Amino acid sequence: MHRTKVKIAEDALDANTTIANANRADFDRHGVGVVNFMSAPGAGKTTLLEKALGGIDARVGVLEGDVQGSADADRLAALHLPVVQLNTDAGFGGECHLDANMVRSAIPDLPLAEIDLLVIENVGNLVCPAEFTVGEDARVMVSAVTEGEDKPLKYPLMFRTCELVLINKIDLLEHLDFDLDKFLYHLDAVHPGVEHMLISARSGEGIEGFRDWLQRVARRAPAAA
Repeated sequence: MHRTKVKIAEDALDANTTIANANRADFDRHGVGVVNFMSAPGAGKTTLLEKALGGIDARVGVLEGDVQGSADADRLAALHLPVVQLNTDAGFGGECHLDANMVRSAIPDLPLAEIDLLVIENVGNLVCPAEFTVGEDARVMVSAVTEGEDKPLKYPLMFRTCELVLINKIDLLEHLDFDLDKFLYHLDAVHPGVEHMLISARSGEGIEGFRDWLQRVARRAPAAA
């Protein structure tokens, strides 16, 4: 029985990889850089995107993943960016993550020919999103200081699979019993040398650096001949 379960899991991940490669081929064909943006619920993903995408020097689109509702998508649409809502309760069993097949279902609604960067805001969860590639170029993990400094040790895969870790809500440090040095020590233990930024969506600290990082991921469309 145990072997059967493992085989089923392997088959599911293999199928996901195949579809993710197809997604990546579509993104490459249109010259679009893709960021998979992940965190626990309430870490501040949407607010960070509101601040970072405003004024960015790139054409950006957003694929917003949630189990239900469109509150986050509505907030980002106010930036006058193309935003596509993807709810996992509609045909996907209410999954707590986005996988490659879900993203593929949304590709026809994405204006890939008109953007340089696609930000996929994943469902808030510290486990499942890390297991499923969707065809992205890079992954960003947001960890708020309100979550505690042990999160890298409790959820190592999430931190290990990212190219960038944003340590958010640092404006609250003076009010919390949070040991930043300990968090960074744990982060380095699970993902040695990973790039990280101290950031505050509320105060704006670190936003410019994150915006610059996103601009480097964006693939600029070639100039017209």
